[in-house]
Amino acid sequence: MQKLSRRTRVLTVAATAAVLGAGTFGAVSATAGTPDAASKAAVAADAGNKNLTQSTHLTVAAATKAAQATLDAAKKENQRVSVAVVDRNGNTIVELRGDGAGPQSPESAVKKAYTAVSWNAPTSELTKRLEQDPTLKDIPGTLFLAGGAPVTAKGAPVAGIGVAGAPSGDLDEKFAKAGVAALNR
Repeated sequence: MQKLSRRTRVLTVAATAAVLGAGTFGAVSATAGTPDAASKAAVAADAGNKNLTQSTHLTVAAATKAAQATLDAAKKENQRVSVAVVDRNGNTIVELRGDGAGPQSPESAVKKAYTAVSWNAPTSELTKRLEQDPTLKDIPGTLFLAGGAPVTAKGAPVAGIGVAGAPSGDLDEKFAKAGVAALNR
C-alpha cells in the first residue's frame, strides 16, 4: 500500500469535512421552512383579512373546451390555426397548435389572447385605438392584430382567447369568438 503525502491527506480530510458540512446545512435549511403552530395561526388569521380580494379564473377543462371549439370552427373552414387561452393575469392555461399551423402562430395566439384580456376588448377594436395612440403597440407581450377575444364573467374579464394562422385577422377573431361561445353552452 502506498503512503499518501501529508498534503494529499490534508486535502482529503478538508474535502470530507466540506461534504459533511454541506449535507448538515442542507438538512437544517430543509426543515427551516416548516411552519410551526404560531405561524400557521398567523396564516389562518390573515385569511379573513379584508385587504384580500378574490378573482375568477377558468378551469383547465373549460379552457380546453374553448380551445378545442376554436380549432373545430377553424377546421370547418379548412383553416390551419393555433389557439391560446390565457387567464385574467395573462398566464397561458391552454395552447393548441392545429395541424399544419404556421410556426409563428402559437406565439401570436398567446399575445392576442393576452392583449384581449388586458383591455377586455376584441383585438380588432384595439387596433383602431392605435390610430390615436400608436405607442400602445410598444407594451411588452401585446399584439394589436385581430384575432383575440375576451372571456368575461359578470362584466369583468376572466380570460382571453387568441387565434393566429388564418389568412385574415377577421377569420382568426371569428374562431376565437366560437371558443367564447362554447363556454356559454
